[in-house]
Amino acid sequence: MHLTLHKTWHTQLQDEIAKPYIQDLKLFLSHEYSSGTAVYPPEELVFNAFSQTPFDKVKVVIVGQDPYHRPNQAHGLSFSVRQGVTPPPSLKNIYKELESDVGVIAPDHGCLEQWAKQGVLLLNATLTVRSREPRSHYGKGWELFTDAVIEKLRERKDPIVFLLWGKSAQEKCASVLDKAPHTHAVFTAAHPSPYSATKFFGCKHFSKANECLKKWGKTPIDWSL
Repeated sequence: MHLTLHKTWHTQLQDEIAKPYIQDLKLFLSHEYSSGTAVYPPEELVFNAFSQTPFDKVKVVIVGQDPYHRPNQAHGLSFSVRQGVTPPPSLKNIYKELESDVGVIAPDHGCLEQWAKQGVLLLNATLTVRSREPRSHYGKGWELFTDAVIEKLRERKDPIVFLLWGKSAQEKCASVLDKAPHTHAVFTAAHPSPYSATKFFGCKHFSKANECLKKWGKTPIDWSL
């Protein structure tokens, strides 16, 4: 299989891409995509987050876990689903907070591409998943790759806002939490899933992110969809 990173990301991650585990990951994915079992997202969208949001354009990072595992949902952006697909429960709760925080009325779709195009990196911890088998591609190398992505962002002198929802995202970005506050802004909250959304509501992360961007002289995110 052939996966191509956006050139700005390839430049940053070329040493990581040369590591042996990447070849093992490619072989695993080639087998998975040719096995007859559906794998999401489609091959051409695995690196969609990186295509939509080049390294030097990242303003905000939102970290998810693994892609949605039901048909036609995942398209390479965390928490986002394709146009025409009903927003999943976590995304519906994100929309509730969005309206409460910045007055954006929930759209009738779940596609967050407009955020990505403005500099919101919608990054999942693993970038692929087998159909209807959540976490099925954990432990195959994706976590090492996305750890490297987060480390490159942490090292960037141009500041970034990290929005970390839930324990998994917070543990994933522990290096950011430990070392970043002097450069970047880090906001944490509960995960927006129905199981913990009551603790997610009221976090006001969308307005807080824009306050930081304005303070840094950057154009704030238009959160409307």
